[in-house]
Amino acid sequence: MNRTDDELPDDELVAIGRDAIRQEADALEMVAASLDASFAAAVRLLLSARGRVLVTGLGKSGIVARKLAATLTSTGTPSQFIHPVEAAHGDLGIVSGSEVLVAISRSGANAEVTALLSFCRTFGMRAIVITADPQSDAARAADVVLHTPFEREACPLNLTPTTSAVSAMAMGDALAVALIRRRGFAAEDFAMFHPSGALGRSLLLTAGELMHTGDELPVVSHRLTLRQSLPEIVGKRLGGACVVDDDGRLVGLCVDGDIKRVLLETDQALDMPITAAMNPRPVTIIAGELAIRALRMMERREGGAITLLIVADGDGRPVGLLHIHDILRAGLL
Repeated sequence: MNRTDDELPDDELVAIGRDAIRQEADALEMVAASLDASFAAAVRLLLSARGRVLVTGLGKSGIVARKLAATLTSTGTPSQFIHPVEAAHGDLGIVSGSEVLVAISRSGANAEVTALLSFCRTFGMRAIVITADPQSDAARAADVVLHTPFEREACPLNLTPTTSAVSAMAMGDALAVALIRRRGFAAEDFAMFHPSGALGRSLLLTAGELMHTGDELPVVSHRLTLRQSLPEIVGKRLGGACVVDDDGRLVGLCVDGDIKRVLLETDQALDMPITAAMNPRPVTIIAGELAIRALRMMERREGGAITLLIVADGDGRPVGLLHIHDILRAGLL
């Protein structure tokens, strides 16, 4: 009699899981090694498509196809899943206006998928087939074949689509990633397609929405000494202060690091003018810029990363100060 799961020790269960994952990882290495000019042709075909890209598959391949359609749509390639069986019972109307069909089939021998491929070809559509059998009926009906080889399923019976499903999903993800790179699709674009999700909302946040402004904004006159400026810098607790001229225009930024530097270098540092300690060329951004762009500016500043970014208006006056911790709290890191 076979043992039940309850009779298997923990270490054996863990070993089974590791073996399954390793088998699938080995299969992904095979898929990666199999990529050739056909992959580039598939990417170019999807780039040239006008209208929606249709994605189809049946069973587990259908689930992978739904995922691929959703991934493509959210990253700038409008796509829609079409069920190969339901297509023959009234759903073929969505074929109109589409130019490319992506079919996913492990065996490539599914009659419904092959029939849908043939029908779409009569409408002048081009077809990409993701399959483990490049000599199958579906593959012969395609313009581009993406081969997803694997030796066996991770399922101990070699029946349940496990390794083959992971391989097909990875091929779909590879197409999506290549399209993202080719289109220059950015985080800002992703946010536009995800306005209601937590990630989308965080990516749509502007610097103006996160900045410290009004009474929270530390500002000191360029006429003050470092000693006279410290109450504002310390009191506002942002780790620095904007330095402005008599017209309120920005002339520099003095942060904690600047103060520590001059204290180490000069005995009478506190009596020095604030302008001697400040950075006269601070990085600035406008309030309407996305906070994600502000983050990139802070991380990639020439000379090293910074933690404070000044938000200035069109006249060069500081209207806010953005701290990297504000971005962290917003979930952009």
